[in-house]
Amino acid sequence: MPATTRTTLRRGLAAAAALPLLIGALASCGYGSDAKNDEKKVAAEGKKLSADTVRLGYFPNLTHATALIGVQDGLIQKELGGTTLKPQTFNAGPSEIEALNGGSLDIGFIGPSPSINAYVKSKGKNLRIISGSASGGVKLVVNPDKIKTLDDIKGKRIATPQKGNTQDVALLNWIAEKGWKVDPESGKGDVSVVRTDNKVTPDAFKSGSIDGAWVPEPTASKLVSQGGKVLLDETTLWPDKKFVITNIIVSQKFLAEHPDVVEAVLRGTVKTNEWINANPDKAKESANAALKAETGKALDAKVIDPAWPSIAITDDPLAATLKTQSEWAVKAELIKQPDLAGIYDLKLLNKVLKAAGKPEVSDAGLGVK
Repeated sequence: MPATTRTTLRRGLAAAAALPLLIGALASCGYGSDAKNDEKKVAAEGKKLSADTVRLGYFPNLTHATALIGVQDGLIQKELGGTTLKPQTFNAGPSEIEALNGGSLDIGFIGPSPSINAYVKSKGKNLRIISGSASGGVKLVVNPDKIKTLDDIKGKRIATPQKGNTQDVALLNWIAEKGWKVDPESGKGDVSVVRTDNKVTPDAFKSGSIDGAWVPEPTASKLVSQGGKVLLDETTLWPDKKFVITNIIVSQKFLAEHPDVVEAVLRGTVKTNEWINANPDKAKESANAALKAETGKALDAKVIDPAWPSIAITDDPLAATLKTQSEWAVKAELIKQPDLAGIYDLKLLNKVLKAAGKPEVSDAGLGVK
């Protein structure tokens, strides 16, 4: 696997990972809204590229820190010159995919699950993954009074964000490797897999209705702040302790018509990631400020501090890990074997990386021919 740029982040947000994996994506909130921090971005100045505007979607989550910081601090707009960046925020993957398909969004930050789901459902016609953005940030947190070892998970109630989402599939795969049985549809079996929205999980944990949860940050750190204990960090299960949690996708139509604009956005994201890696403390402050602007509330130190190191920021889409995630879903009998050939187009990213003196990244054989 080529080297990646990465940073230790003290916090992450769950929504990007709490998305449907290859099975039915759930309906969600509209097409998103204009980003609340529009006024903080650098005004479009200089020569206009082939498009007047580029519409960029992302979640107000620290798993989308590249977008939060790149938009707020003007790092992406600077690369676009006279082409105007129009940011939009979304609450979940399905609404962002709907916007991309409907032509109201050009480029977006999103998790691997909805990326795969949308690509497969459109028979490879609606999007391409053009870059990575974040890795890691998922933990198994348990009630230490009820669960002291991994073997104690058997017979307990463990939450995941949604049936078939990235964490759900990872937990089902881990359970299968332990030799235990769980029905993937109902979640019933040797372990009770309870599909619970991340917003509800802390209350469910506090009330005792679940014994633990396999969840992304900052939900994991919220559970720890309530007395939970991290029993397993999912990064330990992956080669090089890396797995994709956020990608950058683009409409195939927009990519074909405006490759210069897409390249400029990627220059902005690569420079943003480089700045984050070089300035982790300032990056944390910038991202939290952007979160406050977007949501009206920054994360508490007791959540952001332990969550931050769990997420690595990277240009590498970690394509081999996305392929593995899809194989796990097939193994769990949640999906049929998908055809992911062509889901990646990393030519522009590798052009940008080469120009910046950085190593190129791999599409794991899933790139467009």
